[in-house]
Amino acid sequence: MNLVFENISKVFQETVALEKINLTMSSGVYGLLGPNGAGKTTMMKIMTDLVPPSTGRVLLDGQDIAVMGAAFRKKLGYLPQDFGVYPNFTAEQFLLYIARLKGLSKYEAKRQTDDLLSMVGLEEKARKKLKGFSGGQKQRVGIAQALLGDPEILVLDEPTAGLDPEERIRFRGIISALSQQKIVLLSTHIVSDIEAIANQVILLKKGSILDVKRPAELLEKIEGMVWSVTVDTENEAELIQKYSCSNILHMDGKSVIRLLSEHKPCVEAAPQSPNMEDMYLYYFGQ
Repeated sequence: MNLVFENISKVFQETVALEKINLTMSSGVYGLLGPNGAGKTTMMKIMTDLVPPSTGRVLLDGQDIAVMGAAFRKKLGYLPQDFGVYPNFTAEQFLLYIARLKGLSKYEAKRQTDDLLSMVGLEEKARKKLKGFSGGQKQRVGIAQALLGDPEILVLDEPTAGLDPEERIRFRGIISALSQQKIVLLSTHIVSDIEAIANQVILLKKGSILDVKRPAELLEKIEGMVWSVTVDTENEAELIQKYSCSNILHMDGKSVIRLLSEHKPCVEAAPQSPNMEDMYLYYFGQ
């Protein structure tokens, strides 16, 4: 299975949201990283056939998804960033409702609803009304509804927003297990989630793709550029103004500063292994 973005551009009035996106995706998890306004949500809406591109097309195994219509949507699971629920529905009622909208039989809707509520750890809350759910619990319901119908393509916009660390670990395990047979596009600002489960990372800035690589390959690019410097707190401002800073830890009147620099920033600087937050700062920091 291949999903291809073929010369995709999108213009809203005079604003260019996406420009000449060319990308081929096959089974696996693709992490979509970029600052606010980069075009991530627009790219996802085009991929789900919710928004038409200004130019170009998206092809699934050679077929234009806009022409496929309902046949494409049957293969799709989508969790939008602004996912909402019906507050007076129970979790079970809501998933059964979405399942019927997706065309599942009554039996299959019930079977999948039970399985997915168990998968996301909400089986004991199946008959509780959604208005009493926490933000993280509602997000888990959103993840479950995206998985109804066993879609071949999953598009998840900020799926771990509102989840606590244990919930995020559970989610990453679910997606990792599913990704062998599916195309998963995952957008999040929590870069540790991308590092944990993404096979490929798509870097998007100002509507254009900067790079598509494995997380390890992106980290290799900034190897030897990350430093830790410990200075008196009153002296930290000079270093922060001069170099990109990914972290500051204050303790006992000292500042431990994590910096990005192609050259050793000062005598006291000690080299550090890069992480995904350093990589994000390298590509998207000011």
